[in-house]
Amino acid sequence: MSDKNDGANRDATKRSARERLLVERERQKTRDKRRRTLIVSAAVVGVLGLAAVVGLIAANTGKSGDSAKGPVVAPSGAVGKDALAIRTGKDAATSTLTVWEDFRCPACKAFEDNYRATVHELEAKGQLKVDYHLVTLIDGNMGGTGSLKAANAAACAQDAGKFPAYHDVLFQNQPEEVDDAYGKNAKLLELAGKVEGLDTPEFRACVEKGTHNAWVGKSQEAFRAGKFRGTPTILLDGKDIFADQANPLTPQKLKAQVEATAKGGSAAPSPKASGTGKNGSKTSSSPSSSSSSSGLSSSTSTGSSSHGFPSHGSSSRSGSTAGSQAGSAGSASVSRGAGED
Repeated sequence: MSDKNDGANRDATKRSARERLLVERERQKTRDKRRRTLIVSAAVVGVLGLAAVVGLIAANTGKSGDSAKGPVVAPSGAVGKDALAIRTGKDAATSTLTVWEDFRCPACKAFEDNYRATVHELEAKGQLKVDYHLVTLIDGNMGGTGSLKAANAAACAQDAGKFPAYHDVLFQNQPEEVDDAYGKNAKLLELAGKVEGLDTPEFRACVEKGTHNAWVGKSQEAFRAGKFRGTPTILLDGKDIFADQANPLTPQKLKAQVEATAKGGSAAPSPKASGTGKNGSKTSSSPSSSSSSSGLSSSTSTGSSSHGFPSHGSSSRSGSTAGSQAGSAGSASVSRGAGED
């Protein structure tokens, strides 16, 4: 009887051991399956994460702002907040003209063509100084890098003490708005040959390296933050002198205001409306505000303009030419950026 009991106990012990082994094997299988699942999941997450990073890099490649990255290097003698303006004229001048403009902007060219002689005359008299802020509005609207590279080249010219002359050359030779000719450094260097003493190894290196690209980018950011209506934006002693469409600015009016300030007085008001039209709107007796002298009227993305030159929204170079021929008025509309308020 004792032997039988011992045998039964041994069989029970063996079965118990086998059962424990089977249970342990099942547990191990479960653990292995869970581990494989975690490994696969981690691999999938890693692949998706890598794809997201690659996609982000791809999405950012080629953006116009990329070429404006890097250290902000202001050109020699830059003035104003964050040194974002290039000044021409004498510091002691009694009036300050602040100009926000883009070298690809047709309306800016129209302004320059019509006001250049007056501005230079007032600067020579020591009555006016001009603070130029260079922006890249057209690059954003039309694509390309001409606004950025031309502005950088102009800043390089400032380093060489040749900004006023090169600034004028760039506007005098401005390509069609849709032609990104200024996006090629070779074109900018070619035009430097029109300014005596500018085409030097130092200037060429500055242009080729994009030394002031980030500075130009910061100027564009300041323009956007300022919520200006478009380019050109022209301020005389802090006042937007293009804002009054009922009494449009002319070179003669600008000269009168600056000379009056220099004499310690105020400019005499220009003749305004002497009656009303059939629709109740005021009519002006000032020749500059009549359609016959101010050129073609135009509309911007926010309303009509009486300045006589087409806005960027019209994308009409022929209209810009017609406007620039209306030199007696000397007024200009503005180019607006996409999304600018």
